[in-house]
Amino acid sequence: MTAPLVEMRDMVKSFGGIKAVDHVTIDLNPGEVVGVLGHNGAGKSVLMKMLSGALERDEGEIWINGEKATINNPRDARNYQIETIYQYLALADNLDAASNLFLGRELVSPLGFVDDAKMEAETRKIMGRLNPNFRRFHTPVAGLSGGQRQSVAIARAVYFNAKILIMDEPTAALGVQETRMVAELIEQLKSEGIGILLIDHDIHQVKLLCDRANVMKNGQLVGTVKVDEVSEDDMLGMIIAGKCPPQGIPGPGALS
Repeated sequence: MTAPLVEMRDMVKSFGGIKAVDHVTIDLNPGEVVGVLGHNGAGKSVLMKMLSGALERDEGEIWINGEKATINNPRDARNYQIETIYQYLALADNLDAASNLFLGRELVSPLGFVDDAKMEAETRKIMGRLNPNFRRFHTPVAGLSGGQRQSVAIARAVYFNAKILIMDEPTAALGVQETRMVAELIEQLKSEGIGILLIDHDIHQVKLLCDRANVMKNGQLVGTVKVDEVSEDDMLGMIIAGKCPPQGIPGPGALS
């Protein structure tokens, strides 16, 4: 058997006397979407920030492709081909898709000038792969729909060879059609072997987008379930009562 793409083992993060993440272990395989689910304050975002390098862990280990990884900052995470797509997307609203895709990593000509034509060509290539219906290459991203903005943010991550994506509520505030667009993007990423960790508190979206879900409560892992083997009520029970259904794998935080 091949090693998981990511393993986070026995992760701990405290703020003062409060354990925001309390000995949590999760994993992710290539071409899989794994949800990290729970109420605000459950610890899901803190857990993912330790993987992205935004927070240093107090205890625990991170393994990438079967090898122990050293991740102390976002640059370390990028070296392991980990990219984060935040809920607010971190896009420059006044710039178009190509300028956003290469923001801070602009392509230059042999004479040292920014090569706008090459950046647009590369953007058209990656968008053709991810979202063939995208046409608004010269529109500032402020004028794009929510789904199109997600396309730009995802394209930026994938262009720079991300193999592990952390996505923070990718369908928040999107309509039905735009949510479907994001779901199609995620399916395309899965087909290319990219692993996705999806932070959310919306059970319906986790059922729609994920293969497995890790449910957290009060900093602990309640359990891990395959989403097609449990109901939304089962997952709601995990979130509220901290109780893992029979089909799931209980974590140390699960109640008996």
